[in-house]
Order: sequence, then structure tokens, then C-alpha cells
Amino acid sequence: MKIIKKILWFILLVFLIAQFFRPDKNAGDLASIEPFLSETNPPEDVKRILKETCYDCHSDVTRYPWYNTITPVNYWLSGHIKHGKEHFNVSNWKGNSIKRKDHKFEELIEMVEEKSMPLKSYTWTHAEANLTESQIKAVIDWANLVRLKYGLQPKPE
Repeated sequence: MKIIKKILWFILLVFLIAQFFRPDKNAGDLASIEPFLSETNPPEDVKRILKETCYDCHSDVTRYPWYNTITPVNYWLSGHIKHGKEHFNVSNWKGNSIKRKDHKFEELIEMVEEKSMPLKSYTWTHAEANLTESQIKAVIDWANLVRLKYGLQPKPE
């Protein structure tokens, strides 16, 4: 029984010390999203959907929940954000080619249609991110219009 007590105290001590170590926060500003918004011109309902369901993981602007102050949860969230930005980052929109932008929208449509985005682990704690069928349709319709726009632009040779 003594050994179990010592192990539990050790685990508690490690947990308490771990609270002093935190990953860097994803703390950009809303201005980084403006080029994406002005280029893709989403309607107001889609802007709201993007803000509530996408920006936290796919931009330099993240609204952190209270539990982000707890290590190791904050590392888990940081990993999600890093991974999300690697795949689709609206804060880095200007640096992409038209071909890449079109491909990102193709992926966006596929992921939203399949309901694999937003992630289930995100919607558990962000109920507003559970998309209705009409919201899914609005996002897909907008994304298809953006893809049409990109398809009409001349391709670099």
C-alpha cells in the first residue's frame, strides 16, 4: 500500500511541475484573415460559420477555452492547431498559388460533405460548431463559387 501511495504522490508532483511548461499560443490578429475574406467573399452566414468552426484551428487567431491552461491538454490542443494550419491556413492565404487555393477549396468541400470537418473532438466542446444541413449547403455552395472563380483565372505558364 505504501508503494502505491508513493507512486500517486510522484504522479501528482510531476503533474504540478508540468503546469509550468506550456506550448506557445496561436495568438495572431484578425487582420491576418482579411486577405482570405476579401478574396473569397463569403456571405455573412458563411463568415459566421467560418469564425465559429474553422478559425480556431485553421488561422493564426485562436479562441482558447479555459481548459487550455491545463498541461497536457494545452499540448494536445496546440498539436491540433499546428496540424490544422498545415492543411489549411486562412491567415497565410496570400502566399498560395491559384492552383493550391483551388485544391484547398476542393478539400474543404470534400471534408464538409463527409462531415469529417469540423472534428468531432472540436464539436464536443463547441456546440455551435455542429453544422446543420443548411449550413453545410451554404459552405459548399460558397466554396464551389470560389472554385469557379479560381478556375476562370489564367494559369501561369
